[in-house]
Amino acid sequence: MMIKIPEHFQINSQDHLEVSGCDTIELARRFGTPLYVLDETRIRQNCRDYVAGLAESYPDTQVCYAGKAFLCRAICCLVQEEGLGLDVTSGGELFTALTAGFPQEAIYFHGNNKSREELAFALENGVGCVVIDGFYEIQLLNELLAGTGKRQPVLLRLAPGVEAHTHVYIQTGQEDSKFGLPINGGQALQAVKAVLDSPQLELLGFHVHIGSQIFDLASYEAAAGILARFITEVRRETGFTAKVLNLGGGLGIRYTQADKPVPVREAAGRIGGMVREFFSPLDLPWPKLVLEPGRSIVGDAGVTLYTIGNTKTIPGIRKYVMVDGGMPDNPRVALYQAVYEAVIANKADRPAKEAVTVA
Repeated sequence: MMIKIPEHFQINSQDHLEVSGCDTIELARRFGTPLYVLDETRIRQNCRDYVAGLAESYPDTQVCYAGKAFLCRAICCLVQEEGLGLDVTSGGELFTALTAGFPQEAIYFHGNNKSREELAFALENGVGCVVIDGFYEIQLLNELLAGTGKRQPVLLRLAPGVEAHTHVYIQTGQEDSKFGLPINGGQALQAVKAVLDSPQLELLGFHVHIGSQIFDLASYEAAAGILARFITEVRRETGFTAKVLNLGGGLGIRYTQADKPVPVREAAGRIGGMVREFFSPLDLPWPKLVLEPGRSIVGDAGVTLYTIGNTKTIPGIRKYVMVDGGMPDNPRVALYQAVYEAVIANKADRPAKEAVTVA
């Protein structure tokens, strides 16, 4: 059996795996392992595919990179060069972005439990938009902004009640979730009124994120439909017209040959088309459509290199192959049983002879 190598990776004449023309064996010798290796060309292409696909299907759009997928200063500079905004979820990520020189006005500050200190740091540095997740955060922002004469643009994160077709641990749009203000039951509408009543807060619109590693785009369609109806209800109840609709990210990538992700440009185009279809019959201005992909920008552009050490065979049960990495560099396996395929980087063109467990 041959493991399928992604088309943007190569195998050289020595049977070594290459990433963007760099021999992974030489990279491991030079930098040591575990080692993350990212293909800059692939990342840039994924950014451009998102921008193009969305722009082809909807009139006013923005793509923001979700820093939680992988963030360092080099990535900040790269996505800025590609014209993307940035989604950060902690004071640490915000600090990384600012020290990289990322334009603060293009940063969306997320998180379901931002501290007073983190919010103060964001406000002091002129973050473009704070994504509010709860009434406590409305209170904190009002206290921090009192007497400053400043008005902070915000989005409200909502829980649309959509259960994405993915692992239960990475579903985030259902009603029973720590993320977002539930639309059902009236909390979301109550939060809208609270923000509109605040002289320190400028409500731009709404945000949802339904989950991660999603292959079925029907979940996005369901979320877009719910948000279109909610935006209509909000305008009827309060007179407020949403200027921004942020559908988050979550598009899945291929980890094994069983995974069948929708190509990035196609997925962005289809999501834009769904939103356009929902808003076309409505008698209100179309909001700006924002997507926040992370994994689907960097995930398939990278590999992690490990060095094999000990092996252990339990006859009739299993063979373990030990590597010099684990949960610090890849917690997904332990957290929600994620499955990967691996190759021996210095024998990348040889067929697999046995199934082993990498540990």
